[in-house]
Amino acid sequence: MSLVAGWDQALSEIVLLSLQVTLSAVFVSCLIGLPLGAMVGAFRFPGRRPAILIMNVLMGLPPVVVGLMVYLMLSASGPMGVLGLLYTPTAMIIAQTVLVTPIVAALSRQVVEDLHQEYSEQFTSMGVGPLQRIMALLWDARFSLLTVVLAGFGRAVAEVGAVMIVGGNINHVTRVMTTAIALETSKGDLELALALGLVLLLIALLVNLVVMTVRGTAARASYA
Repeated sequence: MSLVAGWDQALSEIVLLSLQVTLSAVFVSCLIGLPLGAMVGAFRFPGRRPAILIMNVLMGLPPVVVGLMVYLMLSASGPMGVLGLLYTPTAMIIAQTVLVTPIVAALSRQVVEDLHQEYSEQFTSMGVGPLQRIMALLWDARFSLLTVVLAGFGRAVAEVGAVMIVGGNINHVTRVMTTAIALETSKGDLELALALGLVLLLIALLVNLVVMTVRGTAARASYA
């Protein structure tokens, strides 16, 4: 693992781009998915059951289908072709956001719905409005929602198919860890592929440790 030990320039470029794309996609997905999931989990409205069904179904979207849909939107003949986003990191962020948002929304909906059952009567007696109710539930469930964010991060950072289609796996432009691993393995360059795989595993381990530490600290604080 000399490439990891010496932090090879090509390796660092791929890793940094991977983190940039993944973290951006997860951030946007949380901005959309957390409030959406909280709204569906906290309120009863016509069409709620179909909304839950759609969110659950979208959790299993095939990545290559998402990649194809985003490709058609961003291609020269597509509705967003004039923006010139195809084969750029932005296109990859869009594809990952489409994949991760339903996961964040569906999982956060379940967390918020369970919590809302405890606070529903208090909210009603205090006359808490819809927006304040959603904000309060998201804040109170913040440590549980870290697991939701982690699930979204894991889905995004491991993505291959969609980002390959819309990013093109262009060296120094859109090559991320997963696409680079696939390419280098097909070329027989197992050293770089193994180095990238090790870094990917270390990132996943680090993120899990951070989430576990935060949740453990919060649990101890609540019992203090």
